[in-house]
This record gives sequence, structure tokens and C-alpha cells, in this order.
Amino acid sequence: KALLTTEEQPRKFSEKVAGIEEIRGTQTLMLNLLEAQQQHEAWLYQQRLTRLSRLLLDEYAALKRERGWVDMSDVERAALHLLSNSALSAWVQERLDARTRHLLIDEFQDTNPLQWQALHAWLTGYAGSGGGATAPRLFIVGDPKQSIYRFRRAEPQVFEAAKVFVRELGGEQLSCDHTRRNAPEVLALVNTALGQARDAGEYEGFRTHSTESQEAGAVLALPMIARPEKDKKEAATEWRDSLTQPRHTPEDTLRELECRQAARWIASQIAAGLHPREIMVLARKRDRLSAMEAELRALGIPALQPEKTELGEAPEVQDLVALLDALVSPAHDLSLARALRSPLFGLTDEALVEIALRQRTQKLPWFDLLLQEGWSPALQDVGVRLQRWQQWVTVLPPHDALDAIYEDGDVLARFVAAVPPTLRAGVRAKLLALLSAALQLDGGRYATPYGLVRALRAGGVPAPQAAGADAVQLLTVHGAKGLEAELVLLLDTDAPPQRAQSMGVLLDWPGEAEAPVSFVFLASETRVPPSVRLALEKEQQARAREELNTLYVALTRARNRLVLSSVQAYGDSKSSWWQRLLPACVPLAVDGLPTAPASAAAEEELIVLSVLPDVRFEAPRGLPTVLDESTPEARIGLAMHRLLEWTALDAHDWNPAQVQRAATEFGLDVAQAKQAVALARRILQGEGAWAWSGAEVDWQANEVSVTVQGSVRRIDRLVRRRDGSWWVLDYKSATRPQDHDELLAQLRGYRAAVQAASPGVPVRAAFLSALGRVEEIE
Repeated sequence: KALLTTEEQPRKFSEKVAGIEEIRGTQTLMLNLLEAQQQHEAWLYQQRLTRLSRLLLDEYAALKRERGWVDMSDVERAALHLLSNSALSAWVQERLDARTRHLLIDEFQDTNPLQWQALHAWLTGYAGSGGGATAPRLFIVGDPKQSIYRFRRAEPQVFEAAKVFVRELGGEQLSCDHTRRNAPEVLALVNTALGQARDAGEYEGFRTHSTESQEAGAVLALPMIARPEKDKKEAATEWRDSLTQPRHTPEDTLRELECRQAARWIASQIAAGLHPREIMVLARKRDRLSAMEAELRALGIPALQPEKTELGEAPEVQDLVALLDALVSPAHDLSLARALRSPLFGLTDEALVEIALRQRTQKLPWFDLLLQEGWSPALQDVGVRLQRWQQWVTVLPPHDALDAIYEDGDVLARFVAAVPPTLRAGVRAKLLALLSAALQLDGGRYATPYGLVRALRAGGVPAPQAAGADAVQLLTVHGAKGLEAELVLLLDTDAPPQRAQSMGVLLDWPGEAEAPVSFVFLASETRVPPSVRLALEKEQQARAREELNTLYVALTRARNRLVLSSVQAYGDSKSSWWQRLLPACVPLAVDGLPTAPASAAAEEELIVLSVLPDVRFEAPRGLPTVLDESTPEARIGLAMHRLLEWTALDAHDWNPAQVQRAATEFGLDVAQAKQAVALARRILQGEGAWAWSGAEVDWQANEVSVTVQGSVRRIDRLVRRRDGSWWVLDYKSATRPQDHDELLAQLRGYRAAVQAASPGVPVRAAFLSALGRVEEIE
């Protein structure tokens, strides 16, 4: 400490200090000692990790042999062995020569050294042959500027080694810097930004590009999202209700603001006539894409993440998996809470709080508590449904149990109604895929629901993708390679440089070498032993080159228009994409951007749900046998039923979200929605208002299933008054439903079913008409 600073740099001493030369010499010795110490620690670390790695590789190999597994590394090593082993290579090469006349390898810049060694072992036999009769014609296509997969050990230097090898075979090297994809304005930005990097010594070998396209293009930039200044006297953190207020970190808030601004601008382009499928949003990390998808959904714009292909990652599938988890493990309160909050039950936060408060006193799992009585109306029949579904899960195979739950819980309709019209087809497809996975996953081996739950949570089950969907494509730059779009929007372009890594590996494997020159386990890049510094410097140069390659790939995805978006970085990052590109971009204004769902994206999609055959009656007096739901009157009546179904005791109105949800479910416009509300309000506030009064009713339920003449029907509302009598209530938008014999027979059937279940107890039945009248039947 007397000689060096905390950063292990020599302290400065005055020239007048006695013995200054001895002090400086001692400082040099101390630095040498520290370097020797680092080197020794690194050597010990290398030995430990080498021993551990050999053990792990042996155990992994034993596991693969035991289970009959083969991974990609095995395939590559087997190919190398077959083509390089002297006892096998001649026979293998003869077989290859007999059947292979032309060999085309595309995207060669993504080749790793091991793959190249296998290929080289085959083709090296033709070196010097001048392309004889047996030699296949070799054609290698690649672009080192698009090498962005070093995390998978792809090495651009392999491409350089392949170029040398092809010339040794007598081949030719052709270069092309001409494209048909990009508009002149987009390509001018590419040439300017990467040409400046080349001139600064950062991007060696870049040549100016030209284009065949004559389309009018543009390079634009949205306003940067400013980072608020930190207040040195920050206020104390306020208490947050975690049930109603999501947790937000400053970075989360800035990310949401950026994506919200970008989504609103995209909505303006869609409103101007651009199809969503012609728009691609790119980011380097998926967290930006998830935030962007949420903002686009809020505006009613369809969006897809093609890389997010795990079925288990879909929210609707996670809701069903949580339900299965709660049914097979009733003590899993968190899984049950998710299922209760999902569209399966649609419970509010207040209902969950009610359960949690009762648990504080009784110390029982939520599942057991819901089987008790005395709950609020929203929770009264939840336990009955859960218990019924649990019985099915116990005795039926997973697929059959899920199929029964889908039918009994009206799962498809509930989830489809809970999302915007543009997302309904995707939600339905994923729910049906979950049902199929119960039969197909791992050959149908999962004969228990819990086995299915574990398999889905483990991942590996692909989610269905809507082919040709008119949706905005959300991709990482790595996932977008090879794709293109009319308009490309780049998120988070002012991101800071990559931080120093820890617990990594430095691999030096030249393209022409048969084996790595060095393989170093590096504990930290901030404390590097002397023997590794040159290798780390080469690694950092390769990373910087790949960063510019990633920028090149991102820019060249845009056919006509490219748009930049960013959040202000902590410091002045002169090498960020934003700083490199902004001078050549036209700034965009965001005033007047839409904040409501885009009209072009909010059109209804026709979704056909599988339903049971209609139960038909003989219709006297010209009454239609089947309700024609295509008429406005019928849909208004259905919306009226739905609003009354959502009405709790002592509640006399609905919030705007409920009204909007009912209108969306039945395709009503604003005027029709108001009409449905008016009809429901007349019933709720008319002569039958007592049916929603806690002072009059001690038990109530909506949509109660009963069996009438072998068919399952639903009673609109069943209540028990405090005098002990049961009332069967049927809502009708018609003014005089009692004049229709069929409706009378139907209501009498409901009453008979309730009477059979409650012998000796008075059971009465009545229509609640849209005039607010109670029309009791005999």
C-alpha cells in the first residue's frame, strides 16, 4: 500500500524524497512480484478447471452412452475421425467420390474450426490434382462481414484459410459488393458508417457497396429517450402494493418509454397503409423485444417473435400448466393463484386477497380453503370446479383430463375473449397445441399430468407459428440474418460497450491449424496474468470486429427504410451504433402519434371454435329453432347476459373494461354496447333487483349447469332467498317471453331439475325481462 495505489499502479513521489531511485526500483520489483503472483494463481486455476472439465466430459460421455444420445459435437468429431483416420479415410473418400460431383457450402463464415478440419481432411486429397476427374467441384459462399456467431465458435479466420486452400486446389476467388436489396439511401448509410470505421483502423477490408435498387428510401431517427438526472437527495422509497403496482426499476421504465414511442410510430405507419408484415423490429437482446411486443399489443397491433418458439413460454400455456400443477399438488399456492387470476377464472386481486386473509387464520393451502363455504360471490363455485377437475386429473390420462377441462371450463372461448382480436388466432393455436402435446410429447410417454407439467417446463416443445401472419416481426439481430423487410426499426442503439467478462474461456485456434494453439480458463478479464494478455487483446479485437459485423447485418436487413431508436447511455459512448449513424439520419417528430389501437390492425378475425351440435326444439308461433347470433339483436342479448353474469351481490353497474370486454366478445359497436348495458341495467334495477341484494339472498350462482332430458343446459341465475325458497331466473331481452311456449317449457325444465335436487323445498321460476319485469311462471 505504501508503494502502489489501489489500482496497483506506482504511487507518485517527489523527486526530493531521499532514496527516490531505490523507491522506484522497489516499485518495479513489487509490480513484478504481483504479476508473478497473478501468473501462479492463474496456473492453479487452470489446473483445477482442467481436472473438473475432464471429469465433467467423462460423466457426460457416460450419460450419452447410457441413454443412446448423440449431440452435435459427436457428429462433428465422428466426421473428422472418418475423414482423417488413415485406416478409414480412403474408403470413406472413395464412397464420397462415387456419389458427390458438386459441393456447395453456403454461409461459410459461420463454420467453426472443427467443422473445417473435417472438410479439409476430405478435400486435401485433391490438392495438386488440378481438379481431376474424381475431384468434386467445390463452391464456397461466405461473407466475413456477416460473421456474428462467435459464441457458437464460428471463426471468420476459417474463411480466410478456406480461400487459401481453394486457390491451392486451382480454384478462383470472386468478390461481389453489389446488392439488389437495399435502397440507395440505406446503402449510403452503410458505406458512410463502415467506411469511417475502416478509415479509423477498426474495420479492415471493407469496400464500398453498390445497389441495383432504385426504390426511394430513408434513414430516420426517433428522439432519444433522455435519462433523468440522479437526485443526490433521493426521497425515501415509498411503500408499494405488490398486488396492484408492478415493480419498476429505472432501466425498466426507460425501456418501456423507448418501446412505447417506437410502437406509436409504427402504429402511425400502419394507419398510413403499411402492412405489419412489412415491418421488422431488431434488438440485440430479447428483453427489448418482449417489452416491444407488450406495447404493440396495447395498440392492437399483431406482433410475432419467431425466435420465441417454446410452447411453454406462451402466457396462456403457462396458465394451464399452473392449473395442472395446482391440481396434482394442491399445496402449490402460487400456481393456483396464477390459474385463478387467469381467464380460466378471471378473479380480481381483491378475491386473491380474500383467500390470503383467510389463510392467515386457518393456515391451510388455498386449494383446501376454497372447498369451504362462506366465500364472496366471486369465489363461491371456484372450489367446486377445482375439485371436479382434480378428480378428472386423478383418474384420466393427461390428454383426456385436459380435454374435459377445456370443455367444462370453456377454455378456448375464455382465453380468446381475453385478448385483442389480432392475437386471438395465435392464442387459440397455442392452446390446441398444448392439447396435442399431451398426446405427442416424447411419444406420449407422460402418462401422468405431473410428468407433462415437468416436460413442458423443461422446454423443447415448439410452439406453432402462424404461417404468413400479417404481424410485425420482432427479432434479435442474430435471428434476422438472411431476412429482410420494407421497414426495419433498431432498438437500443446507444447501448454501452460490452463489459469485461468473468469465468470465460480464451480459445486460439487458427483456421489452418489442426488443433487449438491455446485454451485458457480465464477467471476475470479485469485481472489478467501476463501470459494471457496477448490472447485477450486478440479476443477483444475480434469482439470489436464482430460488433461492427452485427451492425452491418442489422443495417442491411432494411429494403427501403431504416429507423433508429435509443435510450441515452450513462456516458458518452462514441462507438455506439447511435453515435456512428445519427449524423446521416433524418430526425423524426413524435407529436400527434396515435395512443389508441390502430384502426387498420383492430379488424376482427373470424375464429371458428369447435362446439357440440345445437340442441333443437320444435318452435311454435314462428320462433326460430336456433338463435341466429349473426343478428345485432341476438348479439346485444348475449352481451346483456354476459354483463349480468359478471354482476356480484349489491353491485349495480359495470366498469368500462367489462363493457368493452363484452362488446369485443360479441362484436358490438359503441351504440350497440350502450344498448346492451341499458337492457342489463333495467333487469338489475327492476322488479328483480332483490336477486342481487345481500339482504334478500343467502346463496347465488350464475350459469349453473343442469341436466334436462339428457342434455346439459345452463340456468342464467339460481338464488336461494333467506326464507329458504329457490328461484330459477332466466334473462330475456324480449319484452314478453312468457308468451312463447318453447321458452316456458325450457324454464319449467330448469325448475324441475332444481326441484329434483332439493325435494321438499319451494322452487319458483321467473323470466326477468328487458322491461324490468319479473314474469313468474306457473
